[in-house]
Order: sequence, then C-alpha cells, then structure tokens
Amino acid sequence: MFTIEHDFDATVITLVDEGSTHLQEDVTITAFEDCVTVEQVDPQTDNVVKITLSSRQLHELAAALDLPEGVYRVRPVGPSDASS
Repeated sequence: MFTIEHDFDATVITLVDEGSTHLQEDVTITAFEDCVTVEQVDPQTDNVVKITLSSRQLHELAAALDLPEGVYRVRPVGPSDASS
C-alpha cells in the first residue's frame, strides 16, 4: 500500500510494507524540484535514516532498474535525438 500527498513545495509518497512476515518500516519519499529524499526509521536505533538523491541520480536509478549488470552512463537527450 502507498499514499501520495502534494504539499506546497514537494510530493510525498509513503510506502507501507504489508504482509504477515518480515515487515519493514514505512519508507517516505519526498520529491522536491531539485532532489528526492528517502527516509526510513531504523528500528534498532529509532532514528530516521535519510538519503538525498539529485534529480540526475534519480534518473539514473530509474534507468538502472531495467538494465543488466555493467557500467553505464546516461546520455542527455538533445533536440535532434528526441524526434525519432
């Protein structure tokens, strides 16, 4: 299950781990104009762990989810590349 909320300066997505075994803490993803943060409570320390990704890192992560093992560089799409 997940929720989506639109705040003034960000979109907030919360992922809730549902199931009967090995449940993880909720994950909160906050998308700002220039970055995305991912937060989750560490159950051992009860502290929030936060990761910040730039827009480029997020774009590369999305691309990487569909690729096999290897080393890649995402090329920006130029005006001539977009009209195929």
